[in-house]
Amino acid sequence: PMASSRTTVRVVVAGDRGTGKSSLIAAAASESFPEYIQPLLPPTRLAPDFYPDGVPVVIIDTSSSLENRGRLAEELKRADAVVLTYACDQPATLDHLSNFWLHELRRLEVKVPVIVVGCKLDLRDERHSLSLEQVMAPIMRQFREIETCIECSAANLVQVPEVFYYAQKAVLHPTAPLFDQETQALKPRCVRALKRIFILCDHDMDGALNDTELNEFQVKCFNAPLQPAEIVGVKRVVQEQLPDGVNELGLTLTGFLFLHALFIEKGRLETTWTVLRKFGYDDDIKLRGDLLAVPSKKAPDQSVELTGEAVEFLKGVFSLFDNDKMKPCYIAYSPTVDNIMAASLGFAAFALSDVLNEGPPWLVFPSKKKKTPPLYTGLQFLIVKYGAEQDGALRHSELEDLFSTAPERQFLTDTLDIVAHVCLRKGSFEKVANLSKEPSVFYVLNFSPWDEAPYKDAAERTLLGGISLNSFLSQWAFMTLRDPARSLANLIYIGYSCDPASALRVTSRRLADRKKQQTDRNVFQCFVFGPKNAGKSALLKSFLGRPFSDSYTSTTEDHYAVNDVDQLVGTKKTLILREIPEDGVKKLLSNKESLAACDVAVFVYDSSDEYSLKRTSELLLEVARQGEESGFGVPSLLIAAKDDLNSYPMAIKDSAKDVRIGAPIHLSVKERDLNSIFIRIVNAATHPHLSVPETEIGRTKKHYRQLVNRSLVLVSVGTAVAVVGLAAYRAYAARKNSAN
Repeated sequence: PMASSRTTVRVVVAGDRGTGKSSLIAAAASESFPEYIQPLLPPTRLAPDFYPDGVPVVIIDTSSSLENRGRLAEELKRADAVVLTYACDQPATLDHLSNFWLHELRRLEVKVPVIVVGCKLDLRDERHSLSLEQVMAPIMRQFREIETCIECSAANLVQVPEVFYYAQKAVLHPTAPLFDQETQALKPRCVRALKRIFILCDHDMDGALNDTELNEFQVKCFNAPLQPAEIVGVKRVVQEQLPDGVNELGLTLTGFLFLHALFIEKGRLETTWTVLRKFGYDDDIKLRGDLLAVPSKKAPDQSVELTGEAVEFLKGVFSLFDNDKMKPCYIAYSPTVDNIMAASLGFAAFALSDVLNEGPPWLVFPSKKKKTPPLYTGLQFLIVKYGAEQDGALRHSELEDLFSTAPERQFLTDTLDIVAHVCLRKGSFEKVANLSKEPSVFYVLNFSPWDEAPYKDAAERTLLGGISLNSFLSQWAFMTLRDPARSLANLIYIGYSCDPASALRVTSRRLADRKKQQTDRNVFQCFVFGPKNAGKSALLKSFLGRPFSDSYTSTTEDHYAVNDVDQLVGTKKTLILREIPEDGVKKLLSNKESLAACDVAVFVYDSSDEYSLKRTSELLLEVARQGEESGFGVPSLLIAAKDDLNSYPMAIKDSAKDVRIGAPIHLSVKERDLNSIFIRIVNAATHPHLSVPETEIGRTKKHYRQLVNRSLVLVSVGTAVAVVGLAAYRAYAARKNSAN
């Protein structure tokens, strides 16, 4: 089997005094029982060829004495696996193992596989013995970290090598990432990885592995073909226990997953791990780092973008998963239920209020016939409109399906909406209605990388919560800019099979773009500065097509909005707005390279508030000063928000004049008069040499540098003239001497 990338396995043996730890180690290493053995053995190494995986095992003997507890704790924390011993002829040592040793491992936070070993099997009193299963079953139920249990005799050399074989196997081919012992089922991440492998092997994309595809899979993973009789046998085993596992085309995904669950159940974990590792997965069932060829930035003012090849791939993926047609549905209003959140029409209900960010919970019910949806216990619905879902957008369920071959992500939440979302997906309306409103903490799995901050709610959504192609591509551009490695990994997870190096590109430095007075970037990040209640959040919401709200909530952390912007020349650029809370500006600017990632900055102020004007002027000067000191000055625009109110124009005009940038751009989000602001922002970013603010100090330094450069030029010219004159004089003198 294909082993993990580990070069050695470190096994620490611990247990009560006199339980046979040292004898076990010595017998394993020498394949004989020593007549005399020292109380504490030095580290013992089993050669790579000792076990089939070809990975050496280093065994650490330990002392259980009180004076050596510190050393013992250090060794346990460094272990890849722990062997806990008890003596079969001393029942008290087994009690102490469950009452002390296993608890001690948890106290020390030693989270590695544990092998429980009953030593001195030859000395056990067989008249009063219970089976190993009877003895260990309750202990293993309490301590899930126990990988396996085994009894052995060092004196009779019974099952001694097996002890460390199981320890090595538990490290190289662990159970925990693959299988949930409590539910007796494959874990979600394992299922998602195996699904990706199945899809990659299903070359004709008919949803089943035919005999040829099965053989190719077998050769790729195990370097040996299956005989026709073996293929028939595999299918028969699956079909007898799972009829849906095989159809007329071959082995289905369900059957493929069943086979791996069967391997694990029979203790053949190395089979599943060999398959996973052949397809590039590491011990955490994620793609290995060496497969993610992320291009590196050589300077902080460079960025990473998707290539045209990757964008075309994503367009194809979007089209493939946008497979729903026009579906009739009901739009209803529930006056009795708050905070219900579902994510698309694929669920039992969908809360439009989460899209509109205001109003009561509007619910959408898919329906095949034009009739009133049933009333559910605890819920009352008022039918408002009979409509149809629009095509051309990915619903949440379709996004989950798209990312169903990528690893899930886990997070904790105290949000009732999330729990209601999960309940609604399962159709559990009564459970939603009866959910407690008291704060609780829930453990939730994310199946789309965009279900969490900062991607959640960062892109434009359709009325029914779908995501259009433009928003889909914008989200990918955002993820690529922010986390290129994660973007590339997800591209590969969802089926990008070209050279990973062809998916991403590094842009030129913005400093170089300023000198060239142009840029080839397709994605721009805009920092949005401004005081509290200036209208920053409203600007971001308007960028995503969301309605204006008079209610105000102070922003305490960075928010993002991403969308594409059509330029006047007919090209599209992706614009990422990053809202910087007023209280976060100081922390941001404490990093000298903070503006390196910024392509353009806007400074928003409430045109009806004199203090807002003053504070924005201060922020503008702070950012301008930071840009001059760091060398990462950025084009900047002033935005006079809330133009529908009475304004104070003069104060900010003076500030704009002080830093030599353009006059404020007036707009009103409430009146939907945006004055082409997003096109203006992109235009400023595409001309990185213009609209860069300069402070008085900056202008003085610039003027000084110009004088120095001019002086150096004059000195250089003067020196050149002197050199030329001297050369001419020497030539004249030489000719004169030769004439004489």
